[in-house]
Amino acid sequence: MLRAPRGRSGATFLKLAFAARTMAGGTCRGRPGISMWPSEHVKPPGGEPTVSLSELRSLLASGRARLIDVRSREEAAAGTIPGALNIPVSELESALQMEPAAFKALYSAEKPKLEEENLIFFCQMGKRGLQATQLAQGLGYKGARNYEGAYREWFQKEG
Repeated sequence: MLRAPRGRSGATFLKLAFAARTMAGGTCRGRPGISMWPSEHVKPPGGEPTVSLSELRSLLASGRARLIDVRSREEAAAGTIPGALNIPVSELESALQMEPAAFKALYSAEKPKLEEENLIFFCQMGKRGLQATQLAQGLGYKGARNYEGAYREWFQKEG
């Protein structure tokens, strides 16, 4: 086993080592299904289901979308898409793994079900929304989708 140097160079070494292991498909102590980092739930880019603005409008109008704003609480307080639930991306993995009663107590909303068809994540510009979508898919949320235009597009065209 390699020993990391102390201090700032040691932290950089560890980040690089974990990144290399993650890219190689590493798991926690070689046990499948146990992650070292939340990012191991993230699938490689390409093929992630997305939602356009026109599709989002239609889904919202028909009540067939569950929106999750993964921006910080401060960002969401400044404006969000009506009906969205704010769960910062930093909390998302633990939130989606909570018991339903604990989720409801913390977020004042029902916990999304694994089988929900249109569980739509968004952020300000798209990156965190994509990460959230990939994370949710990795946790078994098959209907997880990313609003590719993000809040930026919504605000420009709807706000």
